Amino acid sequence: MESKSEVANLLESIRLSYEAAHRALYAPSITAPHEFITERMEHMHNAHSQLKTLVGEHEAMRLFNQTLDAIGENGTHDD
Repeated sequence: MESKSEVANLLESIRLSYEAAHRALYAPSITAPHEFITERMEHMHNAHSQLKTLVGEHEAMRLFNQTLDAIGENGTHDD
């Protein structure tokens, strides 16, 4: 059961990193340095790598894509 919680935490981390990078790129009032955006993308990569260890490569990619697909055009999760 802990593995499901760990998977959920990794997916949340990926979502939050993507949203932060998206805001840094597109929010009119934010001008983020390239390093900030790169750091968020690297964080997503690391979380995806951990996810692959837990659920396998294909399932990790499916979950990763599903997580990013749930993010709307404005770069935030549509709850």
